[in-house]
Amino acid sequence: MEQRAFGSTGLTVSVLGLGGGQVGQEHLSEGEASAMLNGVLDAGITLIDTARGYGASEERIGRHLAARRTEFVLSSKGGYDIEGTEDWTGPNVRQGIDRALRLLRTDRIDIFHLHSCPREMLNRGDLLEALDEAVAVGKIGVAAYSGDGPDLASAVASGRFGSIETSVNVADQWSLRHVLPTRGGLGVIAKRPIANAAWRFSAQPHGDYAEVYWQRLQALALDVGELEWDEFALRFSAYAPGVDTAIVGTSKPVNLARNVALVNRGPLPAEQLQAIDEAWAREGEAWTGQV
Repeated sequence: MEQRAFGSTGLTVSVLGLGGGQVGQEHLSEGEASAMLNGVLDAGITLIDTARGYGASEERIGRHLAARRTEFVLSSKGGYDIEGTEDWTGPNVRQGIDRALRLLRTDRIDIFHLHSCPREMLNRGDLLEALDEAVAVGKIGVAAYSGDGPDLASAVASGRFGSIETSVNVADQWSLRHVLPTRGGLGVIAKRPIANAAWRFSAQPHGDYAEVYWQRLQALALDVGELEWDEFALRFSAYAPGVDTAIVGTSKPVNLARNVALVNRGPLPAEQLQAIDEAWAREGEAWTGQV
């Protein structure tokens, strides 16, 4: 699988990464989690992304991959939900990083994101000092920001972060068009690359996580040609300008194998990319990245 420089961070990542939310779900057995996580590394995927809020994900990554820690770039997120602290404060970040290190059974998190931190909190001196201290002592490699819309734009403009994680897909191109062109040397992780698989619904899925993307896909009226929708979407996101790696969440080895095969086919043909641009110019310019 193609490996890429991750911005100017000095890290190298695979074009496809694993979003670790689903490996933290309760229905997954420890044996299934172990097989899935080890299968990710065996497939050549070298970035695994997790978070404080992803159930047992951090703990399982630590339990099943500690012996293979040198084989992958580890990304996690926090800034919230640490008992005895306020969200988006220095004490919360310090304790959250220490907690994540224990669960992940490692002495270093390569990329640590503030997870959807509101932009009005990004000026807190204690919050940023905690990140700087963690980098200085080697607990984290890169202080990063995960989010969308104006909050993301503020984080990038601040110059305080080494990488970002944001939504990039055929139905959500705000960050791609308004933030990534100004990224400088930031590493970029694309989340939601398959647009929450909104195409699987034949009618509008009211209240579902994919509802807004479903509405947008109807308006864009994209023609995927002979491709399946998942291939069309994943190849668009993984090879979008400025994206270093695109993370897809799954707990099923068969889906993992398919995702690997799809990204290995490379970018979409130029004519399909042009059609996406034309559809976006016609319908999508007013859409924000906050969905």
